[in-house]
Amino acid sequence: MTTPIIIDTDPGIDDIIAISAALNSPELDVRLITSIGGNVGIEHTTRNAIDIVDYFKKEVPVAKGVNKPLLNALSTAEYVHGHNGIGNYEFNTSQRSNILEDNAVIAMRNVIMQSDEPITLVPIGPLTNISLLFSLFPETIENVEKIVLMGGAAVGGNATPVAEFNIFADPHAAHIVFNQDLPIVMCGLDVTRETMINQDDVERLAQLGDFGKMITTMLDVYNDSNSGGANQHIIHDLSTIFYLLYPEIYETKKANISVITEGQAEGCTYTEFNEEGLVDVCIHADNEKFRSYFVDFVEDIYKEFG
Repeated sequence: MTTPIIIDTDPGIDDIIAISAALNSPELDVRLITSIGGNVGIEHTTRNAIDIVDYFKKEVPVAKGVNKPLLNALSTAEYVHGHNGIGNYEFNTSQRSNILEDNAVIAMRNVIMQSDEPITLVPIGPLTNISLLFSLFPETIENVEKIVLMGGAAVGGNATPVAEFNIFADPHAAHIVFNQDLPIVMCGLDVTRETMINQDDVERLAQLGDFGKMITTMLDVYNDSNSGGANQHIIHDLSTIFYLLYPEIYETKKANISVITEGQAEGCTYTEFNEEGLVDVCIHADNEKFRSYFVDFVEDIYKEFG
């Protein structure tokens, strides 16, 4: 039995890796990919989402979302991902187009309401699209299984000393999402700082065909200041997909999350751990297994596509 998901994303190098894993997992049924401005602007993120789906020749629709936060100005991360979001890599764009005419929020509403089984939402960028979905179409909540998101941190940040980038990019949207009556899994910096690959992994990936070379080309310019070293790369967004596929490699704790929307702590996910908490916060990952599963999925793609 497969898990139907919608990926809301701002590709982004680690987003591209996460999307690739989801598209090629027999356990996941990607019903829709929606774009959001974040790591780079909406035109690039939408193009990157279309191109990675086209690269694998999948029939998954893409819908373009909003380019700016609910209230704040757009804050991007070209310094991490390159001007176009994917470093020095260039897709050989074909004439195929899987872009929908509907806005991302409308497209999500349609997929969720028309599904015979609850949909899991996987946001791996700022939460603007998701907040608009719940604000405009609250009826969709009844057919959402849960949210597994990359964002936030119980301790520390990467956009500011106390705020993670995706939440900092639109704290007001995050406040709306975390206040929904839905199960939420937070794959934040607490756990993604433990989901890094090293130089040995990169050298192995480079031997795994065109897709392996794609990843290593992107990683050549992936400037994540949280990586802990020049030969290590944190693959933040992949934790959402791996949590769905391999939950046993993650340790979680229950917590209540409050998103700070103003002042010096803007974007902070204030985390109060307690057994009655509504959010499952990932606090630890088995790095050895993460790295092994990562290389395995690239090897599987190499075996299928060359």
